[in-house]
Amino acid sequence: MARITHGLTTSHVPAIGAMIDQGRTDDDYWKPIFAGYEWTKDYVAKNMPDVVILVYNDHASAFDMKVIPTFAIGCADKFEPADEGWGPRPVPPVEGHADLAWHIAQSCILDEFDMTIINEMDVDHGLTVPLDVIFDSKDNKTPKKWPTKVIPIAVNVVTYPPPSGNRCWMLGEAIARAVASYPEDLNVHIWGTGGMSHQLQGPRAGLINPDWDKRFLDDLTRDPQRLRTIEHIEYLRETGSEGIEMVMWLIMRGALGPNVSELHRHYHVPCSNTALGHIVLKNEDAA
Repeated sequence: MARITHGLTTSHVPAIGAMIDQGRTDDDYWKPIFAGYEWTKDYVAKNMPDVVILVYNDHASAFDMKVIPTFAIGCADKFEPADEGWGPRPVPPVEGHADLAWHIAQSCILDEFDMTIINEMDVDHGLTVPLDVIFDSKDNKTPKKWPTKVIPIAVNVVTYPPPSGNRCWMLGEAIARAVASYPEDLNVHIWGTGGMSHQLQGPRAGLINPDWDKRFLDDLTRDPQRLRTIEHIEYLRETGSEGIEMVMWLIMRGALGPNVSELHRHYHVPCSNTALGHIVLKNEDAA
């Protein structure tokens, strides 16, 4: 059967993609940011997944105020890079795994999660930047083809109300059940993206809260049940208006089950106008 063996999280700061596209990853400012992913690049290359379930949020590229799904799953064979206002990024199309995606959609819907099924969707930096930082070459050159198939799961953390952390955790558990019931032998990773603390507008623009962020990273292994209970108002107060993206990390964490080990962590401030967080977890029960 298929199994989820690893989970990881990473911020999806759009400026990271811009620096890769412009060949500026060795700039003094950016070099320590990219260096924090070198361990993960090596590890993932040696433990290459067949499929990555990538949880991210769209930034008004595929969805707008006309349609706002809380949870959407991409069930297509291919997803093109989105034009975010200055042309699509020079990255390869994302190859989907339609059979597994449809299986997850069916399983989750019958498990009482109302997933929106998407058969045509362009994907923006929320999805392509995480692929870049993990799958680029040692000199941070984007590959001509991504080395694994990807199932996008888009979460609304842009327009109120976003889902609660607990609901996201429960979706992760439902995804894990779906994957475990898929008959093909597949090594599956689940990635949660976005965050950490940041606010992009208003009087608190530039807010970063390292103490809160680091406790959140600690509790992904030390006390993950606490993370399920964090209310929207705490994310807003402590991590800024965009810190709510961290609820997407809880989909990843809920999918891994109770027995995990932390393999790698990277935290850096500042990254553009955000705090950058990255962690790699192993599902010991799937080893």
